[in-house]
Amino acid sequence: MSRRTARPRRPAAPPAPRITAASPCPCGLPSSYAECCGRFHAGAPAPTCEALMRSRYCAFVVRDTGYLLRTWHPDHRPAVLDLDPEQRWEGLEILETTQGTAFHTTGTVTFRARFTAGGQADALYEKSRFVRYEGAWVYETAVFAG
Repeated sequence: MSRRTARPRRPAAPPAPRITAASPCPCGLPSSYAECCGRFHAGAPAPTCEALMRSRYCAFVVRDTGYLLRTWHPDHRPAVLDLDPEQRWEGLEILETTQGTAFHTTGTVTFRARFTAGGQADALYEKSRFVRYEGAWVYETAVFAG
């Protein structure tokens, strides 16, 4: 005979926002998700480091860990990416982009991403460095974060 003790249950996290192909793209550009970042999630290469940054932000919104790992430079990529189920991404603001076009091999994107976690509003402020790896833009590392 076994004996169980009741554990207090943690409230379930609210569901992730439902993003469809026709939804406005979470990255903030005036296009649908399918026409904007959804096409990169489906396999199209991002043409600039800013497009990759925006699509990676959207991948956090829709919880596409496979895309995040695929677009992370293999020298810096974690083995596993465990996203906080309570974290909700609520807005992206691109503050500055340097280089990162078809004519470059490196680039940076400085951004602010708003989120809530545990009911508290916060923001991630980061300057991300991107490089071309095997012909495609990938996230390399944060140059600084605040």
